[in-house]
Amino acid sequence: MIDLRALRDDPDRLRASQRARGEDDSVVDRLLDLDSSRRAALSRFETLRAEQKSVGKSVSKAAPEEREGLLATAKSLAAQVKEAEAEADRLAAELNEVLSGVPNLVEEGAPEGGVDDFRVLEEVGAPREFDFTPRDHLELGEMLGAIDTDRGAKVSGARFYFLTGVGALLELGLLNMAMRQAVANGFTPMIPPVLVKPETMEGTGFLGAHADEVYRLPADDLYLVGTSEVPLAGYRAGEILDADGLAERYVGWSSCFRREAGSYGKDTRGIIRVHQFNKVEMFVYTRPEDAHEEHLRLLAWEREMLDKLELPYRVVDIAGGDLGASAARKYDCEAWVPTQGRYRELTSTSNCTDFQARRLNIRYRDADGKPRFAATLNGTLATTRWIVAILENHQQADGSVVVPAALRPFVGRDVLEPVKK
Repeated sequence: MIDLRALRDDPDRLRASQRARGEDDSVVDRLLDLDSSRRAALSRFETLRAEQKSVGKSVSKAAPEEREGLLATAKSLAAQVKEAEAEADRLAAELNEVLSGVPNLVEEGAPEGGVDDFRVLEEVGAPREFDFTPRDHLELGEMLGAIDTDRGAKVSGARFYFLTGVGALLELGLLNMAMRQAVANGFTPMIPPVLVKPETMEGTGFLGAHADEVYRLPADDLYLVGTSEVPLAGYRAGEILDADGLAERYVGWSSCFRREAGSYGKDTRGIIRVHQFNKVEMFVYTRPEDAHEEHLRLLAWEREMLDKLELPYRVVDIAGGDLGASAARKYDCEAWVPTQGRYRELTSTSNCTDFQARRLNIRYRDADGKPRFAATLNGTLATTRWIVAILENHQQADGSVVVPAALRPFVGRDVLEPVKK
């Protein structure tokens, strides 16, 4: 949720942010009008209530001949106070409803435009040139006895799969490697719940435009998370953090669930776009003034993982129209997928500034002891989709796959060999 005080001071900043996202900037005027009306209504309520209290005190001291008139005035004021309070509450609720639908302010310097308007910041490594026709990750996964989508569909339906044998070892090794790196950099490891309350999902900004991507259990009024960012953000909801302990860094390992609504026909082969996957996610609480530099640190840790896995990738600065509601700035790292001849997203890191903290009431005390809203950030450190890039980029002509040297201690083998059928 954006800061109303900042909106009053600089409404043009929100207008520019809305335009950068491709959103309607007329919401700024509506917010300003509602805010002004609410404050006027609240002022009227407080003035009438003060007058009501004053008259009430006068009644007991009034002469008998004055008391009847004062009682009538007190009765009239009571009705006016009730009416003014109801009006102030109504306007506050309307303002909050509009405000909750406004996305975070886009950070200055982020590209404008939509999904195709990202800015490539750097390309790392050159796509491999094969002296044989490369196989895609699913063909390789089936040869290795690592991926079984047919039985996944039999058991659970489309976009489900089994990771079997070395496939399971590869994912466990990858995620363990990510956790080890995060812990070495001062993160506290967490295995969070994957079912959360509506207020947690709403507070992180996932029930807006993309609510149809979220699995909901109506009987329990709970949501399945699409990232451990959600429970890790809710972990400190309603709390005041120790300022001396900031930045406070967590790394969560969880299963994640996404309905993939609207993706009919996209990436139906293999495990690129699936309903369930595992992920290691970094999450940080820090001071707003430190968030920009912390964001760059998260990106550097993501790149460190990709470098260890010897994958060619590029870093992209996501355009305003492709940011989630909570993100002010987002960088993706996309790995080269040889059989598709293009880069595909493997990591994403977002600076959410104080947007989520305002919704979840997460604060810390500044040097003067005054509570301030914290900033929150998140970043992917490994996920099931990485297997796609590892298999395709490190394959050999016979269908075997060389395990990157840094990953071998976590997988327990140097080469993944095709299984005999």
